[in-house]
Parts: sequence; structure tokens; C-alpha cells
Amino acid sequence: MSGPSSTEAAAAAGVFNPKPILDIDPWLEPHADDLARRYSVAQQWIKQLNAHENGLVKFSEGYKYYGFNVDRESHTITYREWAPNATKAFLFGDFNNWDRQSHPMKQANPYGVWEIILPPNSDGSYAIPHNSKVKILMHLPGGNTIDRIPAWISRVTQEISVSPVYDGIFWNPPTPYIWKNSPPKSKPEGIKVYEAHVGISSPEGRVGTYKEFTANILPRIHKLGYNTIQLMAIMEHAYYASFGYQVTSFFAASSRYGTPEELKELIDTAHGLGITVLLDVVHSHASKNVLDGINDFDGTEYQYFHSGAKGEHSLWGSRLFNYGKHEVLRFLLSNLRYYIEEYQFDGFRFDGVTSVLYTHHGIGTGFSGGYHEYFGPAVDEEGINYLILANTMLKELNPNIITIAEDVSGMPTLCLPTTIGGVGFDYRLAMAVPDMWIKLLKEKRDEDWDIGNICFTLTNRRHGELTIAYAESHDQALVGDKTLAFWLMDKEMYTHMSVLSEQSAIVDRGIALHKMIRFITHALGGEGYLNFEGNEFGHPEWLDFPREGNGSSFHYCRRQWGLVDDDLLKYKFLNGWDAAMQNTETTYKWLSAPQAYISLKNENDKVIAFERAGVLFVFNFHATQSYTDYRIGVDVPGSYRIILDTDDTEFGGFGRIDHQATECVTTDFPWNNRKNFIQLYLPARTAVALALK
Repeated sequence: MSGPSSTEAAAAAGVFNPKPILDIDPWLEPHADDLARRYSVAQQWIKQLNAHENGLVKFSEGYKYYGFNVDRESHTITYREWAPNATKAFLFGDFNNWDRQSHPMKQANPYGVWEIILPPNSDGSYAIPHNSKVKILMHLPGGNTIDRIPAWISRVTQEISVSPVYDGIFWNPPTPYIWKNSPPKSKPEGIKVYEAHVGISSPEGRVGTYKEFTANILPRIHKLGYNTIQLMAIMEHAYYASFGYQVTSFFAASSRYGTPEELKELIDTAHGLGITVLLDVVHSHASKNVLDGINDFDGTEYQYFHSGAKGEHSLWGSRLFNYGKHEVLRFLLSNLRYYIEEYQFDGFRFDGVTSVLYTHHGIGTGFSGGYHEYFGPAVDEEGINYLILANTMLKELNPNIITIAEDVSGMPTLCLPTTIGGVGFDYRLAMAVPDMWIKLLKEKRDEDWDIGNICFTLTNRRHGELTIAYAESHDQALVGDKTLAFWLMDKEMYTHMSVLSEQSAIVDRGIALHKMIRFITHALGGEGYLNFEGNEFGHPEWLDFPREGNGSSFHYCRRQWGLVDDDLLKYKFLNGWDAAMQNTETTYKWLSAPQAYISLKNENDKVIAFERAGVLFVFNFHATQSYTDYRIGVDVPGSYRIILDTDDTEFGGFGRIDHQATECVTTDFPWNNRKNFIQLYLPARTAVALALK
């Protein structure tokens, strides 16, 4: 058996070895000292946690100590809360008729932890009934008192007819949820992410439920061929229209959609279908709410967050965590661990990572790609350290846990292992790609599209760091912007999407380009792919949550599945194409293959050709020009057949390519730096993929 590598040995000794990272990215050499410092800080934290908290993984079990914990054998309830500014603390609620003095808490340690242990009632029942309301009362220096919802509470509910403020709920169902399916045993090969929001998933103008999503949406996702779901807006948030990005109770799955057990059933059912489930986790900031959030929890603004302007996000109107604090790290790391263990999520998409990485939080800052932007005083070293510890803990817990970073800056090493000095994410989102497509559709005529720039943007990703590409996400679906389908077809979607309506050049163009844009993004843009629910079939309208500005209407806060299910409407073509794209990738596995080799970028002809995973992809973006016997270079000789064709009538195309008559045998002659060539008929606005017979 071979011994540990020099890199592993150095890591075990807490010594930073720059060679592995510099081998991947030599441009980082001037910043090796910065990387060494980041690595050293994380190792020092791990060393301290090993000495005082039984290790990083044990440290992340804070939810088993704080909040409400029950002993199911003795029926004893223990409640603990970290509130260092409090001078006294009391637990009260339904269980004691809201007596604010009858259940005092005692100090469990000198660091501001308060504790109360409630033995069972004389009949053996729990002292606090399941599903009853609870609060904590704290006395502050100076004599003031405050009421708060417990910070680690696992359930909160809202009676909007009474008050918009949430109530803390003691959740202790008599029969715990019994899991039926095991999570996937490994990470998906070629991750294909379906970004979904339970609340908007109903076709009706109301908030959808976990049970409805399980019954109605999971089968759609499975049939489409996606292997991963990213659930948005699960962590409880006060304002529905925030899309879940103003979290109030971090350990509470949103009660808007149902019970914790119903969310578990959703995840369990997805696992039974072989689908990985990710949580859209928001650790970049928190809601400013005091009465039902963790802001000003113990009467100080600096308990969980930075004080003063440093603790305020000026654009989001939210609070910013102090990632340098021991108990804040425990809270956040335990939050991740909780969702993995309690709900069996398979990983996380970390929201707003740019805000965590920099002291300017990305506000008013453009990133040119210069390496000086990723080091120096603008970088929040404590934020980076938190992300390193989070990824380290999760991978120690289970190497198959997936983490995805939403970072617009392009920070190098973000998706490299923590063992060699990286931040440790598995993937980053290719945020420049949807921006490029929207910019093209808004500002350029089809004939002015820059083919070279399209290829550059789709392949401009850091060597050795995996990327998830997408043509549009929830950001592009929100009111104030437009989906790709709406940019392409606009009002024509209301009049010419029937197969019985007169032909529309605008709709023909829109359907063709919608398929091509998604296809080239899928095949060329990364090592993973993401789609926001409904966009796969060209959902015709934006997404607008009920709010004061629209009369609290749900009209645009739903998904119109009836459109894609109606055989007389053309949405079925886009949906069919999306399914064909996902399922064909499952067969040929181009997402998990090395980056494509682009052999042709012809600006005049608007033709792009590349090979990946043994598949030849050819795109003709020209608006009017079709080409006969167009010569395309290909490396591997043989007879090729068409496996995908955007112009197929099955997908709303014109069927201009006869798949049976198309003879695609290579000629042994070098072309475009490839060893062979084939000749193809390339209709205008069409893309094809070919593979060896």
C-alpha cells in the first residue's frame, strides 16, 4: 500500500503547499502568500475546534444542543439558547398559559448560554404539547425586557389574519417520519439541475404545497431527465416576495407549503426516483426582522451580525453575519448539518457568495478578471474562512455532498479542494452566460451576433474548476425582466402558439432560437446545466409575487402547466426538446466529459462546430442561409448518425433534414485542425448533434 502524497502529508501537518494550486493556475503565483494565509487561518480554526469542541464535525452538531431537544424515552424536554446580553431568561407559551415568570432558565455556562429542562407531566406526557406556541423572555441590562422566537426553532407558523409576525412552534409529532428510500449513493454524473419553488408550482393563484409538488411536479422533473432538484425558499422567510432570500428562522422549513414531514416525503420520493435534492441555502445575510428573526435577538445588534454599517447590506436591506465569531460559526455550520441530517438534503446551492467573499459585497463593483481584485483589503477573510470550514465539514461528513457557489466575481480557487488551499465548492454558476443571451436578444439583430464572443463566453471558465451553465434562471424570470421565450416572442405568445393558428415568423424564430440557445449552453457552457421550472417549455409570462404594488395578486405567481399539457399548443415542442436534450446527455455524458474542442467559429456563415464526449455538435445561427454539403471537421473517423436535431418536427421544427437519407461518413482529409471531415446539410437556425453509429 502506498503512503500519503506529499500534498496530503503537508495538509495533515497544517502546512500549505502551493504547488498543486499553482499547477492548476500559474497566475496565482504572486498571491501564494494570500492563499497560504487563508489556508493557515482555516487550519488554526480546525485545530482550536479539535482541542475545544471535539472537532469540526462535532462542532456542527449545535442543533442537538441548542434549541428544543427531546428525550423520547424519558419524555424530557431541554431548551437552550445563546443570549450573552441577557441577565435573566424565561420560557413561556401555550404550555404555561403564557406565564412570563413561572419557567425561569438558568445559565448553563459563562458564555451566555441559557437552559431549562422540563421533566414530563405526571401522566408521562411531554410538558410542552406538540404544535403549541412558545417564546423566550429576556431581561436586559438596564431593566428592559424583550420577547423573542427561539433562534434555533424548527417550526414557525404565520396567522396572517391575526398578525404578519410568525409564532414559534414546539414541533414534536408523536410519530417521527419514517424514510422509505435511501439518498443517491453517489453524486450525479453530469449534474442537471431543475431549479424549483414549491409555492409557485401550482397552476392556481395560491401558494402550492409540498404534497402537491410531490404528486404533480416530481414526475414531470423525472420524465424530463433532470437528475437534481434545487429547492428555493425553503428556509422560513417573512416576505413571500423575497423569493426566500430574507430568512427569519434558519432551522424552520417554510410552513407556507405544509409540515416538515411533508417536505421529508417530497425529498424521500425524489430519492426514490434517483433524484438528488439540493437546498438553496442563504447564509450570506439575514432578515432585519426583530420580532420573528434573529436580528437584535438578545438586545444587541452585534450578537450574530457586525455592528454599525458593517453589519448592514445597503442594497438588500438585511443584516450581515460576523463570520469571525465562534458561536456564529456554530450556528451556520450546524444549520447546514441540520438540513443534511434532519431532511436528508444532498447538498446546497449557496446564495450570494459574492457578498460573503468581499467587504464591499459586490455593491457598485465590476469585476474585470484581474487577479488583484481577488486579494487584498477588499476580500473578507473571515467570510472566506467560513466557506472553507463549511465545505470541509460537509465533505468530512459525506464526500458525496454537493455544494454550488453563486458568485459573480469569478474568484479563483473557489471550486478547488480545501485540502490544497481552495475554498472547496464543487461547482460555480456561470452567471455571465444568461447575461450574454439577454444582452444579445435586447441589443443585437440576429445577423449581428458575434459568434466568437458566444463561444468565448460559454467556454470562459477556470481550468480545473467545475461550472454549471444556464441560459436563464429565476433571476431572468422575475418581473422587471423577461424570460428568453418572452424576449424572443413577446405578445405573439398570446396569439400564435396554437398549432392551428396561422404561421408566425416571430414564433418560428422564437421556437428555433429558444432550442438552440439552450442546446449550445448545455453542450458547451459547463460541466453541469440548470433550468428554472417552466422555462423548459417557454413559460409565457414573468414571475411576480403577491405584493402591495400588484394588489397582492397571485396571477403571475404560478406555473401554467396546462399550456404544456395542451396538445394543440406549441409549448409541447419546447418541452419535448428539453427532455430529449437531458435524456440524450444521460446516454452520451458530455457534461462530465472534458471541455469541448471548438473546430469552427465562422462569423459570416454564423456556424459553430465542436466535439465533446465523442459527439459532434453543429449550430447554424444564420437567420436565412441554409447550407448544402457544408464541410465540418471531426477527429474520429466512421459513420455518424444524427442523435438530436432542433429542426425535427417532433420539436416544432420544419423537418428539413431527412435523418434516414443523411449519409454522414467521414472523409480521410484534415479539416479545421481535425483529422477528417463530413459534409452536412445545415438549414438556417438549426442545430444537430451526431454520434458514431
